[in-house]
Amino acid sequence: MPLITKVLVANRGEIAVRIARACRDAGVASVAVYSDTDRDALHVHVADEAYALDGARAAETYLDIPKLLDVARRSGADAVHPGYGFLSENAQFAQAVTDAGLVWVGPPPAAIEALGDKVSARHIAQRAGAPLVAGTPEPVRDVAEIHAFAAEHGLPVAIKAAFGGGGRGLKVAREADEIDEMYESAVREAVAAFGRGECFVERYLDRPRHVETQCLADAHGTVVVVSTRDCSLQRRHQKLVEEAPAPFLTDAQQQTLVAASQAILREAGYVGAGTCEFLVGADGTVSFLEVNTRLQVEHPVTEEISGIDLVREQLRIAAGEPLGYTEVVTRGHSLEFRINGEDPAAGFLPAPGRISRLRFPSGPGVRVDSGVVEGDTVSGLFDSMIAKLVVTGATRRQAVERARRALAELEVVGIPTVVPFHRAVLESEAFVPADDTTPFTVHTRWIETEFAQTVAGLGRPAPAQEEAQLPDGALERVVVEVGGKRLEVVLPAALGLGRTSGTGPGRGGAGARPGAGPRRTSRPRAGRSGGSNGTTLASPMQGTIVKVAVAEGAQVAEGDLVVVLEAMKMEQPLVAHRAGTVRSLTAGVGSSVSAGSAICEIVG
Repeated sequence: MPLITKVLVANRGEIAVRIARACRDAGVASVAVYSDTDRDALHVHVADEAYALDGARAAETYLDIPKLLDVARRSGADAVHPGYGFLSENAQFAQAVTDAGLVWVGPPPAAIEALGDKVSARHIAQRAGAPLVAGTPEPVRDVAEIHAFAAEHGLPVAIKAAFGGGGRGLKVAREADEIDEMYESAVREAVAAFGRGECFVERYLDRPRHVETQCLADAHGTVVVVSTRDCSLQRRHQKLVEEAPAPFLTDAQQQTLVAASQAILREAGYVGAGTCEFLVGADGTVSFLEVNTRLQVEHPVTEEISGIDLVREQLRIAAGEPLGYTEVVTRGHSLEFRINGEDPAAGFLPAPGRISRLRFPSGPGVRVDSGVVEGDTVSGLFDSMIAKLVVTGATRRQAVERARRALAELEVVGIPTVVPFHRAVLESEAFVPADDTTPFTVHTRWIETEFAQTVAGLGRPAPAQEEAQLPDGALERVVVEVGGKRLEVVLPAALGLGRTSGTGPGRGGAGARPGAGPRRTSRPRAGRSGGSNGTTLASPMQGTIVKVAVAEGAQVAEGDLVVVLEAMKMEQPLVAHRAGTVRSLTAGVGSSVSAGSAICEIVG
């Protein structure tokens, strides 16, 4: 059996913190890596060691395989944990780690390859006898094949990235004239997030629930379904609220989910933690969706009801240990609320910026997994999630009651977040029926349809408050790098060595860690301008332009696509706010824009 003594955590943010803490619990050393903008991030502080990746964007840092392997070699790590996102479902990375003589904390590369390719996964599911909706047998070669599939099977259709997951590279075409643009957008998102743009198509079930199984499989042939989860509350096909166990399932549906999951993973030769995802139609039909060959964002709800630390189980499995059990008895009910830096009242637009005040709740049944602290800046370069609030009770009703209290205690100032949405959804009878025996009526598009008017009416966040200045006699931490390895020294703050503009997300003061003294902070950044008016079409957010759909002098109607922005890994179309002629178009593909920047003028 391989001995794991030091783990390179090939990720950032909340999940990197989570893995480093599990390593500490298990008596295993952890190594963090960081981009330029993450130099002073929480995961860097929590890990035992940290190394620079010398770059800002994902492609030159967290997606750069040679850099990651070089850090593993220099640090003496003997294992690599990929977390979720980035390279976690990249078979090439898993193989490179193995070829370097390191332990890969994840499924075998062959299983990642087979299940990460959503078309191949469908073939495996078919051989395993899992339920499936109609879909293309292979990735489509061009948009004409999508039109042909829609003509045969009807609309709506889902255009899905063949590699990757998390809702990125997934577009739904409800009308035939949407197919071309949706296909282009799905390919762009897939390439940006996963490095590959192949897409396949399947019939889209309208108003379905999203239900999944958390599975563990060891190298000795044991496959265990630890719990079910429901993740139906989504926007842009990305989850916002998850719960375990999945409520309001029949015994037959439960048995189908468990049996299909075990059969699929056995057919794929799977080893490690993984999630089998399904859709449950309004008529009760269960259809296999995909397998995520990694740890899920929502894994804490399963941990809370099972008492199993899934990250430590990943380490045990990677070391060759048997699970030692064939089934898991769960207890209670758990809800997870993703705390994202997004503005729900503005259609969940990403809202990067500085967190000037952060107060997490506590008390019975409350757990917070976070990758930030007060004073941090949430970058537009990466995912918008800043924390996860996990609330557990003896019953679903008690978990909801505790969640209302915890969300009331939660305070985030400086950037918009989805907290107002979470508070509102717990007051909706569609999600929390008055009668506990009555099933909820939410589905994967409920937020964007039935609940859309409520979301649009949510209030704006409170303005950032003035903050205290640095008192005399305070200490501050200064970060230095020696050979790319991150080191800290503590000096009197009066020396001013850490007071350079634009460096680090506010953890330069000694208040970065509990007990180290007061924090030095700066004034909060100005808020977003909030949109277009008059003849000026302005960007509603900070982002990068990935498509320009018009030319200088073009005639546009109100609602016509002008540009597509990408921020926090998601695309946002920007449409004309009025009819007229496009003038002063300065936007170009690849250029960065800030919130309020003029894209063009629309005159006439």
